[in-house]
Amino acid sequence: MMGYYILIGAIALVSWLVSSKLKSKFKHYSKVHLSNGMSGAEIAEKMLADHGIRDVKVVSTAGMLTDHYNPQNKTVNLSEGVYNQRNASAAAVAAHECGHAVQHAQAYEWLTLRSKLVPIVSITSSMSMWVVFGGLMLGAAAGVGIGYWVAVAGLIMMGMATLFSFITLPVEYDASNRALAWLKAKNVVTPQEYKGSEDALKWAARTYLVAAIGSLATLVYWGMQVLGGRD
Repeated sequence: MMGYYILIGAIALVSWLVSSKLKSKFKHYSKVHLSNGMSGAEIAEKMLADHGIRDVKVVSTAGMLTDHYNPQNKTVNLSEGVYNQRNASAAAVAAHECGHAVQHAQAYEWLTLRSKLVPIVSITSSMSMWVVFGGLMLGAAAGVGIGYWVAVAGLIMMGMATLFSFITLPVEYDASNRALAWLKAKNVVTPQEYKGSEDALKWAARTYLVAAIGSLATLVYWGMQVLGGRD
């Protein structure tokens, strides 16, 4: 178990460092005020309109960096620090979330696949570790009996969460690329403001990358514990 604790500690540390850097970048670029004077909400509404999307609402949500697109009720939810603010960070985040709305409208294949996995992962992700532990306690380390197969079932559940985290990567990167392309094409931001928006989105994407790598590392570790004990 010591190896597992070290792995979890390392993943948590890297995740914290990237998250802290993202917050620092967001705060820094929040000081780069947009020359056009548009708020995050106004930018989101314009991007949706430019893509012919009329059935998605832009709403404010509480918290910091809680921005997200909800495909169920078709809403672009912008945090308080984005909805009313008029800076490079707000422009980047608002456009990024609208990028997801555009993906939804255009039936982007990776978003469609991710949406199909949501119901499954929402159940299996919280159970997988307990199932693996249960299997190991039943004797999975020896590779015999029902315990082994229980642990394997747990690994499959864990694998679904890992798959989900990697499918999330192209969804997030594509949304950022759509956002940046639109910001530049429509001259919504100046070159200096664009650089700030681009840098902020790069760090946001890295949080998903770290999460995916962490999920894979955890899966490999427990896979070795379960499957390795069978040899």
